[in-house]
Amino acid sequence: MPATSSRLIPVSLALVGGALLLAGCAAMQRGPVGNKAVPEPAKSVELDRYLGRWFEYGRYEAGFQKGCEAVTAEYALRPDGAVSVLNSCHKGAVDGKLSRAEGKAKVVENSRGAKLKVSFFGPFYGDYWVLDHADDYSWSIVGEPSGRYLWMLTRTPKPDERTTALLKARVQDLGYDWSLVRLTKH
Repeated sequence: MPATSSRLIPVSLALVGGALLLAGCAAMQRGPVGNKAVPEPAKSVELDRYLGRWFEYGRYEAGFQKGCEAVTAEYALRPDGAVSVLNSCHKGAVDGKLSRAEGKAKVVENSRGAKLKVSFFGPFYGDYWVLDHADDYSWSIVGEPSGRYLWMLTRTPKPDERTTALLKARVQDLGYDWSLVRLTKH
């Protein structure tokens, strides 16, 4: 019996070490908290109207998006009822190297369609809350419960001044620190 226990120690140490490494990587990806009291989504979301291509107007900078410009997100309904997610950006400049991340999302029950769980890696899902959106779905503000992540999305790469002023005011009304926002070049 002691021989079996001694073989388990290296395996256990490897698992603990791997878990710590993953936790460290996750912590490095996180930015500062820009909203300590993220509100519940303001409106319900009609998924069929939300689908399609979105252009990122601005965001809270996160490690996994560091240096990204010309950011887009494309959402489409899959045959199984889930949503396919294709995020694209150009690293370092609008004409920089294209980087893509493919994932899937599912609507959270009893969320009026405004909360989704998104995964880019196997069984691991993160929160995606549509905190507010235009009635015509021309803009959207997306966050999650920790207040570390924020995205402002529009249907055009360069929204007009009225829309950008509205987005700034609405983000601030939702309790976010505008000084942490990084505007995206297109």
